[in-house]
Amino acid sequence: MATPHEIQPSYDLVVAGGGTAACIVASRIASSFPQLSILVLEQGPATKGKIEHIQPGRFLSHLAPTSKTMQFTVSAESMNVAGRKVVVPSARCVGGGSAVNFMLYNRPAGSDFDDWEIEYGNAGWGKADLAPLLQKAETYEIDPERRTHGAEGPLRVTFGGGGEMFEVGKQFLDVGQKYEKNRPVSDEANAFDEKSINVFYHMPKWISSDGRRSDAAHHYLYNKNLENLQVCDGCLVKRVVVENGIATGVEFLFDRRVHEAAPQDARIVQARKLVVIAAGAMGSPLVLERSGIGRKDVLERAGVPLVAEVTGVGENYQDHTLVTVPYTADSGVQTLNTFRSNPEAIKKAHVQWERDGTGLMATNGVDVAIKMRPHPEEIGELGPEFIAYWNELFANKPDKPLLWLSLVPSYISASALPPLNFIGSSIFAAYPGSRGSLHISSANPYVAPDFQAGFLSHPADVAVMRWAYKKGRELTRRLPCFAGAYMPRHPQFPAGSTANVAETGPVALSEPKIVYTAEDDKAIDQYMRESIQTAWHSLGTCAMKPLEQGGVVDSKLNVYGVKQLKVADLSIPPSNVHANTYSTTIAIAEKAVLIIAKELGGSVEQFTGL
Repeated sequence: MATPHEIQPSYDLVVAGGGTAACIVASRIASSFPQLSILVLEQGPATKGKIEHIQPGRFLSHLAPTSKTMQFTVSAESMNVAGRKVVVPSARCVGGGSAVNFMLYNRPAGSDFDDWEIEYGNAGWGKADLAPLLQKAETYEIDPERRTHGAEGPLRVTFGGGGEMFEVGKQFLDVGQKYEKNRPVSDEANAFDEKSINVFYHMPKWISSDGRRSDAAHHYLYNKNLENLQVCDGCLVKRVVVENGIATGVEFLFDRRVHEAAPQDARIVQARKLVVIAAGAMGSPLVLERSGIGRKDVLERAGVPLVAEVTGVGENYQDHTLVTVPYTADSGVQTLNTFRSNPEAIKKAHVQWERDGTGLMATNGVDVAIKMRPHPEEIGELGPEFIAYWNELFANKPDKPLLWLSLVPSYISASALPPLNFIGSSIFAAYPGSRGSLHISSANPYVAPDFQAGFLSHPADVAVMRWAYKKGRELTRRLPCFAGAYMPRHPQFPAGSTANVAETGPVALSEPKIVYTAEDDKAIDQYMRESIQTAWHSLGTCAMKPLEQGGVVDSKLNVYGVKQLKVADLSIPPSNVHANTYSTTIAIAEKAVLIIAKELGGSVEQFTGL
């Protein structure tokens, strides 16, 4: 039976995974070292030229249960989320998250990178080192001359849709700065500093001025003709082959979810110089464990012989816990829910996008946001369970926000609800204290892993989401377009509570805040446990920190205990970042390029754009 790809017996570099980081690393190294052969093995499908990976307005299609571009990992049940199982989607295609994400341009705080360097001993991984790499990777079409942004990089950033903002976004900016008098509107919220915090802003997007998604596959990889680089889709890496403590290749099989008729026998391809694992936070620890690298008891239960005991593999799982609270807008206001339910409107928008790259198919609809941090007089509002966490993580780092809050012209979960004109107050906690884990349950790569999401296991996280709900509700009920809260999908407050107020129109800016009792707060907490979900920002499962502290890789991305093996993706952050994680992955990948290039005998000057 013919195989889907003709793969040579050996290459100089083999990259396990074909996502965002893999595309950047493989392309950069292949461009600068034409004498080296590089193989990328991606378990999901190719994305080249496919409209669902190019046209921004199709981003939700990847979350369909039948999606072949996503892997859906199901957690164990937990009482911290009201006995539910949490489903975490992660990309499974060439280009990874950059090919399927929501395209939100959201950079970390500068102290997030500095934490990696100072608190975890990773020299060269601070803001001073990583911020310039993000600048070099982008063309900030909004204002190419702006400080901290880039003008010549492969990835493009605009406001999307031709720059037009939804009416609900305009109202959110206007009402926000008037109601939150010490939180003004700003044209910059991504400059790595404290001035980017507590300002309402127009949300940039990873969308080019011609209305195309700015993904890593099309902008680093597919647009180049690199004869020494081979990218193979539908290739599921089972394990890294380790001989005498050295990674010598990988064992893989053709993924039956992509190549249904392909033979299922395992094959080995050798790596003469280096194996790089770049399968993401939900994939890389599983590859390591199937390779015999991990915690001894986990490997024994799965029937995998121990090669190197690295106890941190699969631990330190982190995410941004997300809730979108539904409200309704008056019928005359444009929202994406009404748009998505109208085939004629979608067809018209597609024609417009093909003509000039503008309109509703050239945007994600997320136009406005604020990275909110409590002012000193507000900290007490979060309750005593939060103070210790505040003092530990936030008090001395004024550039760290507590949460991200947006008003979006849609409600993703509206399909089972009445056909109302929904808008949503979308919130996620920036630095949850909760931790989870991800481990193999079998040596078979098709068998689902043992996943403990850990959401809301830290009491401070519940306090943050409670405060965020109140903040979002007060802002939303003051919008001129506000037509009421959709209370069936809000906390179920006790009978007679003032929090049950039924409003059918906006209240004045001067209207007193809703007063919540202790029982009301319990209702909000329960609502969060019943509603919380992933923000699709999984990271940390192969943390870059000392081995004795639970680390998996060192500051050169070397896996402890095995030579010629690195991990370069979103699994390596030792601590969280306040950002939609595309930008963080870019920084990690570009830094990995410099590390690998130096070890291969190259220099920074070799790299185009660096």
